[in-house]
Amino acid sequence: MYVLIVGAGQVGQMIASNLEDSHDVAVVERDPDIVDEITYSYDVLAVEGDGTDLEALREAGLGRADLVVACTNDDETNIVVCGTVKTVDDVFTIARVRNRTLLNTWQGSQDAFGVGFMVCTDLLVAQTIFRISGFPRAQDVEMFAGGLVRMAEFDIDAESPLVGRRVEEADQYDSMTFAGVFRGDEMIVARGDTVFQADDRIVVIGSPSSVKEFAMEVCIPEGTSSADDVVVVGGSEIGFQTAREFEAHGFEPRLIERDHERAREIAEALPKTFVMESDATDTDFLSREHIDEADIVIAALDSDEKNLLVSLLARRVGVGRTVAIIENTEYTDLFETVGIDVAINPREETAEEIVRFTRTDQTEKIAMLEHDRAEVIEVELGPGSALAGRSIADSMADLPDCVVIGAISRGGDLITPRGTTVPQPGDHIVIFVDATVLDEISAVL
Repeated sequence: MYVLIVGAGQVGQMIASNLEDSHDVAVVERDPDIVDEITYSYDVLAVEGDGTDLEALREAGLGRADLVVACTNDDETNIVVCGTVKTVDDVFTIARVRNRTLLNTWQGSQDAFGVGFMVCTDLLVAQTIFRISGFPRAQDVEMFAGGLVRMAEFDIDAESPLVGRRVEEADQYDSMTFAGVFRGDEMIVARGDTVFQADDRIVVIGSPSSVKEFAMEVCIPEGTSSADDVVVVGGSEIGFQTAREFEAHGFEPRLIERDHERAREIAEALPKTFVMESDATDTDFLSREHIDEADIVIAALDSDEKNLLVSLLARRVGVGRTVAIIENTEYTDLFETVGIDVAINPREETAEEIVRFTRTDQTEKIAMLEHDRAEVIEVELGPGSALAGRSIADSMADLPDCVVIGAISRGGDLITPRGTTVPQPGDHIVIFVDATVLDEISAVL
């Protein structure tokens, strides 16, 4: 596939980095310094120019492109790029936007603006936060097979009853599979004799009820529950969309915003959200409003430094769980090292959503884990698949060791895979795979 990326900010570079080994990639960028950096850092064609200019697009290979991704930092520019492309070619286009109004307009009219698919970053992040909030200690949660299957990544600490146990001992859930373990810089495919250690990150795949049961029993202290009392700090667009997402699912979140006009605007737009006009770094306010009783505090202010400070204050007053938005990917490890439970980077979320369009035709969905050290993918099996019509035990003998079949969806029913299970053409299977062998696995699926 030939992929043309317009805009080489963090999103564009993440996409280029992910695709350079498996696809032909070209990047159009206006900043000459960034063009030089990309030329020496990635195996891609880098063209200096304006992505709304047809000549720049043609120089980058528009005539042979299979996919054009417009991911500059400006919504209108991205839409103009897609519209410009469509005037001369029928190539599939993807636009990244932050304004949900544009997304609503696009959803209401097929191929509006000349955009084949639109990714709304702020809404995507809000949905991610909501999914994570429902599973205690979860670092990442994704839905597969139309919501029938959940993939979740959990931290386990020294107090977890899972520590010191083998997978075969812990595997007591009817509809859940242990898929992988991240231990420091090591990625381990879960096998029966794998022994869990403190500070491991464990990836499980299964039904929502089994995954939640697992979280409640082995990942958290007894008596702790998922998020009911939710506090969003910051009336940014991400903060607003997050509160709106919780409202849409029956919650009544609290939101803290210090700007009077913005606080009033949010209060009018979100009738089930209790909006408090104050500075979230005021410890007297936090105590007076019983923020310490919150199950989860989501820091969605306009800078990474402010989000770190708010999250640390929340932990200090006794909040059970903290989620922080970070724009600089280099801060991710720092945030988690100092005790922030989950750090979410909007650009990473956006890049992941876009990259799935470059997968093989049968791939329904992907989730990238630990900066794409491993992936969970959903695939619909065709009649020629190496997995169809054979038992999983037989099929796995022909596949690399770093693959786990986590779940199977057949006709709307969930099947927990075992060695004797025989996948059939038309089944949707959810697979955990080391990212380094993804192309090899995709070729046989």
